[in-house]
Amino acid sequence: MNKIMFSGFIIISLFITGCSSTITSTQSAIPKGKIKALIIDGQNNHYEWPKTTFMMKTQLEETGLFDVSVYRTEKTWRGDKLLVSYPLNDDKKYVKVKNPETDPNFKPNFKDYDVVISNFGWKTANWPKSTQVEFVEYMKNGGGFVSIHAANNAFPDWKEYNQMIGLGGWGGRNHDSGPYVYYDNNGQLIRDSQKGNGGGHGTKHQFTLTIREANHPITQGLPKFWLHSTDELYDKLRGPAENMTILATAFASKAEKGTNRHEPILMTIEYHKGRIFHSTLGHDSRGFAGVGFITTFTRGAEWAATGKVSIPVPQDFPTIDKSISRKFN
Repeated sequence: MNKIMFSGFIIISLFITGCSSTITSTQSAIPKGKIKALIIDGQNNHYEWPKTTFMMKTQLEETGLFDVSVYRTEKTWRGDKLLVSYPLNDDKKYVKVKNPETDPNFKPNFKDYDVVISNFGWKTANWPKSTQVEFVEYMKNGGGFVSIHAANNAFPDWKEYNQMIGLGGWGGRNHDSGPYVYYDNNGQLIRDSQKGNGGGHGTKHQFTLTIREANHPITQGLPKFWLHSTDELYDKLRGPAENMTILATAFASKAEKGTNRHEPILMTIEYHKGRIFHSTLGHDSRGFAGVGFITTFTRGAEWAATGKVSIPVPQDFPTIDKSISRKFN
């Protein structure tokens, strides 16, 4: 993992959004009619999680449809290193610790939001049982949830969470967690229950997405094939895979140390009355800056919140042979 240097305004934004469990937007400030979105973060094995949260917040707000709040865990860390002081990109500001099993003070008020977006990652501390119950009830009653990249690494032992995300990786996930789901080279959907671990990826590279469900509101109007910016291509994901629709896949080439299979990249899951959009894209800011990511993320968040998509496909959407990114300082 390369060290990332954040610009000054990113660090300032972190204090604006809050470094402990605080919600950034008061309910009285939410414009009437806008989708109320909550990004949850604070514990992730990726260096850039503070910046990528800010990127997602900005991307949603730029659509004009969302009012976005951020709820950050009281203690923040990267992998097994606890953040003890700022700046977040400085290795000396982290100390190696045994991560606590539970984060006792993580208690967002989920019911105040139309959609919850997770920017958590590997080794995220378990939420209090009461918070888990409230989130499950929120989803059962029609809530929206968006899982981004390493959020599918979190909570390997939480049954309901794994049902919500459909597929996940790492954290001890294996054949007992559910089948390994992929498309073979003949276009057949495979649910492989053979023994094996869950979660992997090859080198970071540009890769082509193939739309598998062109009529879904999230993917409607997107080209059949499009080139994504440099990112991690997750593979060997396992999980319950119940009520799951694979919207798009990518071929994990052996030349890039992949599986030589077409791996799920964009998915939707129905959980009781709740809607989930699951994207494995977004390892670092290069992936988050891709127009393909921005478009599918914002449309996915709108769909998870409302069941519909009004955000148009932008003119600068990538093509089969050209990835497009937008500069984010």
